[in-house]
Amino acid sequence: MSKILIVDDSRTETHQFKATLESMGHQVITAENGRDGLDMAIAEQPDVILMDIVMPDMNGFQATRQIARGADTKHIPIIIVSGKGQETDKVWGQRQGAKGYLTKPVAANDLISAMRAYL
Repeated sequence: MSKILIVDDSRTETHQFKATLESMGHQVITAENGRDGLDMAIAEQPDVILMDIVMPDMNGFQATRQIARGADTKHIPIIIVSGKGQETDKVWGQRQGAKGYLTKPVAANDLISAMRAYL
């Protein structure tokens, strides 16, 4: 069983991702903004992070950059999951340290495939 951190301010999206991942036997923890996601990544050391982009306080690009460059967190793969689906967003996400990029709405099969690739 892997520990997965979902960082997303949408309760609906978080609920859907959580239900899918828990049905696969994963432990899921959540944060509603980038700052809390960063803190939880440091404290909880998840196996994978699903990161939204547009959030209050600290956006997902900022949080991804800090997690990907942090001494205690740089080993954690981050998959951006966002409604921002333009190629420039994907490239920018990779430059911040994301290993993958899924565009919302995310089909359960795509989420499962991404988890298999990074766990």
